[in-house]
Amino acid sequence: MPVILVIDDDPLVQHWFRREFEHSEYSVVPACNALEGLDRARTASPDVVMLDLMLPDLSGLETFQRIHECDPKLPVIFITAGGESETAIEAMKLGALDYLFKPLNQRQVRQLIARAIEIRRLMETPVEFPSSPVEFGSPDVLVGRCAAMQEVYKAIGRVASQDVTVLIQGESGTGKELVARAIYQHSRRAKGPFLAINCAAIPEALLESELFGYERGAFTGAEHRRIGKFEQSTGGTLFLDEIGDMSAQTQSKVLRVLQQQRFERLGGSETIETDVRIIAATNRDLEHLVGQGRFRSDLYYRLNVFAISLSPLRDRLTDIPLLLQHYLGRFSRDLKKSVTAISPESLDMLLSYHWPGNIREFQSVIKHAILHATGPVLLPHFMPDAIRGSRTRSTEDGAAPYSGLRAVEDYVQQQLQQPTESLYTEVINLVERQLLTAVLRHTNGNRVQAAKILGMTRSTLRSKMAALGINVGSSVTAEGESHNASAGEVRNG
Repeated sequence: MPVILVIDDDPLVQHWFRREFEHSEYSVVPACNALEGLDRARTASPDVVMLDLMLPDLSGLETFQRIHECDPKLPVIFITAGGESETAIEAMKLGALDYLFKPLNQRQVRQLIARAIEIRRLMETPVEFPSSPVEFGSPDVLVGRCAAMQEVYKAIGRVASQDVTVLIQGESGTGKELVARAIYQHSRRAKGPFLAINCAAIPEALLESELFGYERGAFTGAEHRRIGKFEQSTGGTLFLDEIGDMSAQTQSKVLRVLQQQRFERLGGSETIETDVRIIAATNRDLEHLVGQGRFRSDLYYRLNVFAISLSPLRDRLTDIPLLLQHYLGRFSRDLKKSVTAISPESLDMLLSYHWPGNIREFQSVIKHAILHATGPVLLPHFMPDAIRGSRTRSTEDGAAPYSGLRAVEDYVQQQLQQPTESLYTEVINLVERQLLTAVLRHTNGNRVQAAKILGMTRSTLRSKMAALGINVGSSVTAEGESHNASAGEVRNG
């Protein structure tokens, strides 16, 4: 449960936070002065601090500096009266996240706390790689062992420690933010802030003010000076997601920051210097946009110092069994279900689908199937309609679904990318396991009929089943079937 530490000597403010978050997903820890707040900051492991600027023992600014020395990644939001806004702005220059005015606005407080906790997660939760000793089903893992993903891991390792701009390219849902966070966490700026902004999600009129900040009176409603993301990110990393959607005017200003590490706030003449590393991402073809005159060529070259391309899921189908294992563990735990396996028919559907939404869509599909599951195995009728229909359409169109032979071929190619001295045995076992399991399901688990179809004795069948980990109970299951995703419903017909 996320923890909110409220450091304020006003009992009305403490009561407001207790009442507001009493029945929420957050836990509120109170502190009535600075020294108590500093102690709670060390012992309560807060995810965000709400800090009053006027405290009886220490100033809010000095309290913030002490918190920041102990934990520079802990988001601090100041609570201030209108006349103290200049001090709050100074605190933001030193690394505070934001400030709020009294009386507190419920919607604004909730939005800002949610954003602060997400920023805390982005900075603190490590992005693990497949070889890392990571908890099974952890939400922040780059999953994949295909050749394309191996190249991504190598690229992250090469560029993370180099203080250069990185451009991450890939379709929506391929995991661009995870790659950006991995670069940040393995960089020399890992102790500094990591802020992310989606250029496509913010209206053009507001994007500039979010990036560069603004002075009081810069536009209607600008009642106080505001610090932008470039200023807040000094010493750290700024992730500009969907940068291909940025307007020409904003592109020009971002280019100047990249070239000179300086800018002006909206409505101001003071030149602000910053020291920030840019990681940009896009699902669009920037080179094509440059050719159309919709994206500045000089900005493109500045961003494209080091490029990382993420392949769509349809081009890395051999990773689907690994992704399936990962998300079965994660979502079964989160949803408190005991789903541990998938039927071959369901797996075939996943492998036949074209995945326009990539990993994000894959997560949604697996979560949907787990929610509808009534047992430990994901069966075809638990899958969403789009997944069930994909196999039917591919068959009707004359296109072969992802067959067992193709799975074997892909398995061979995958194993050839890593050291192995037993490939023959591994492939033979894989084929035999698929063959025997398919025949046993066809005979509803009848070993006599299965042995006859296979042309072997019952004793030979029994020994092979034992060696391959094939069991016949209420269903026929095989350990490691179709790359470790296995189980199937026994047909009654």
